[in-house]
Amino acid sequence: MVNGVNNNAQSLIALQNLNATNKHLEGTTDRISSGLKIASAKDNAAVFSVAQSLRGENSAYDIIQIGLDRSKSVGDVAITAGETASDILIQLREKALSATKEIDAESRAAFQEDFTSLMTQFEKIVGAAEFDGVNLLNNSQPAGLEFVADASGASTLRIDAEDFSFGGVNVTLDPATHDLSDPANAQLALDAVKASITNVNGALSRLGASSQKIDNHANFVSRLQDVITEGVGGLVDADLGKESALLQSLQVKQQLGVQALSIANESPQAVLSLFQN
Repeated sequence: MVNGVNNNAQSLIALQNLNATNKHLEGTTDRISSGLKIASAKDNAAVFSVAQSLRGENSAYDIIQIGLDRSKSVGDVAITAGETASDILIQLREKALSATKEIDAESRAAFQEDFTSLMTQFEKIVGAAEFDGVNLLNNSQPAGLEFVADASGASTLRIDAEDFSFGGVNVTLDPATHDLSDPANAQLALDAVKASITNVNGALSRLGASSQKIDNHANFVSRLQDVITEGVGGLVDADLGKESALLQSLQVKQQLGVQALSIANESPQAVLSLFQN
């Protein structure tokens, strides 16, 4: 080996090794601090692209979940109001049945007053069955409520509206034509109330089925998001146990590299001994 001072091959090699160790140490430190083995496209372009696509899909499901929560609330309000309306119809049936008998004028007037008051309550409850501007019971939104069901936007679900308006499809009772003024009219009112009870109960069953459908889909979306999140983690998350062990190894290697570079840098000093007496 030639002894010279112009070039120090050992020092250059030691420096290259130390730089490589420092680079690996920097990468390991970044993975530990971020928790990610793939933090950007330069780490692994293909994996990063897949992970970003999955993150975008997961974000879309966040929006879908918001829509599902809104739809569920709309359905729950409609069901609650519908159940209360059904209870009022039962009370109306009792009043109408009592008025089908021959009773004195004072009693009939009292039944009529109660009957009218209950119908007013019924109408107010149906009108108040609104959430976020949507009322499924007062025939203001006959098409129901439609919402997006998947991340592509191609699939939708719907809650069908149920008309609880007086004289409508479900509630055949009508304040304009039904009263308890005499036994015959009371019988007509009773028949209308009985038909309304049957129809309203059927409408409540349909609303309940729609609400259950929303719950099931919301649970599915939540579980799907968990799976997607886990999948993204498997692609980009760092194994911190492995990285911790690697960090210690690289730190030792770095210290050894510094010592090796120091030794290599001192080797030209040996040339001076050749010129000493």
